Amino acid sequence: MRRALLALALCGAAMAASTASAGSTAARYCDRATPLTASEQDRLLQVAAIVRRELDAAAGAAVLIARSGLDLSRIGQRYSHAAIGLRDHPHGRWSVRQLYYACDEGRPRLFDQGLGGFLSGTENPAIGYLSIVVLPEAEAAALARAALDKPTALALLGGSYSANAHPFRREHQNCNQWVIELLAAAWGGVDGTADARAQAQRWLAAQGYAPAPVRLDSHLLMFAAGFMPWIRFDDHPREDVHALRFHLSLPASIEAFVQTRLPASRRIEVCHDDRQVVIRRGGTAIDDGCAAVAGDRIVTLQP
Repeated sequence: MRRALLALALCGAAMAASTASAGSTAARYCDRATPLTASEQDRLLQVAAIVRRELDAAAGAAVLIARSGLDLSRIGQRYSHAAIGLRDHPHGRWSVRQLYYACDEGRPRLFDQGLGGFLSGTENPAIGYLSIVVLPEAEAAALARAALDKPTALALLGGSYSANAHPFRREHQNCNQWVIELLAAAWGGVDGTADARAQAQRWLAAQGYAPAPVRLDSHLLMFAAGFMPWIRFDDHPREDVHALRFHLSLPASIEAFVQTRLPASRRIEVCHDDRQVVIRRGGTAIDDGCAAVAGDRIVTLQP
């Protein structure tokens, strides 16, 4: 049950969770169950360096980037957490800007993180997946400007977090919803005023953004979710709640929107196990198990 609820949680929580009180619900669910070992950290840093070189060769000022985190196979998804990767980020080349649930505060916050830290958010450090959408030059530059403009980024930050936030309501927000609303700010002329989220959602609706629903398979999950501080239902239509059907932003829906709007964009998928990194430029998704096929680039990891 706990794993199923965490799968519903999607985005994950900030490392600031360690400052939450030891007895709180946030502390129980936000902290990593098992700390990364030195060898796991080394492997993920190697993967990050390989991805950074790939981005240097292929991308402009910004990319849409998503990682696997929790096991979302229960809801038919591989990727849980989207962010904006920035070539010239002040914290380091190809660091990411993203939204996390700040467990100690019980609200969403924006966090900057290097690629190594971003990859470390995965549930299973032995195998992981990364999806990168390389944008046309003009759109990448506009996205970088919006992401790095503090007033714009903060104007789009919601005051309440819900992992299953509805994409066209503003009571709550999750990590992926902030990303898609930032795309609206970058490409749709949304300004940094108090109603920036309303402007962004109107633009997205006008552009045909319509995430497919996620379906749960048990009302028991609904009951148990009442004990999770970041899963809420009050922004969803009552008929959807009764049907266990939830519309929310996921990396896959954001990627589909971007690739429809910008056909010149290109997708790169990266996976790693404990021996190698597989890089696929375009084509079908990499199979589960990180198995390479003809045409993939393979980089061996150092032991």
